[in-house]
Amino acid sequence: MTKIQVLPNAELCPEGAEFEAEPGETIIAAAMRHHIAIEHACEMSCACTTCHVIIREGFDSLAAAEDKEEDLLDKAWGLEPTSRLSCQAKVTDTPLVIEIPKYTINLEKERH
Repeated sequence: MTKIQVLPNAELCPEGAEFEAEPGETIIAAAMRHHIAIEHACEMSCACTTCHVIIREGFDSLAAAEDKEEDLLDKAWGLEPTSRLSCQAKVTDTPLVIEIPKYTINLEKERH
């Protein structure tokens, strides 16, 4: 199991969170399993940017983003060099620290 630390996010986890994920599991799947409802308007099919996260620690352990993900990330709010779509980034055995941006490009939040 791999430790994932989520930095505090006022809406989704005000106190932050820490949990374990299976290597090979996507960041969003692990987060949702631990009741952190990262938005995912396209149902995790790599067709939007609402599940954008910033990897604060452990970025280099992730497989490189594919072209489709890179193209979508260009549209994400608050893009940083260590940004990823959490529906595409798969956990390895290296611990991660992630930040969920305050905003997405959606004007209205999806409620799942």
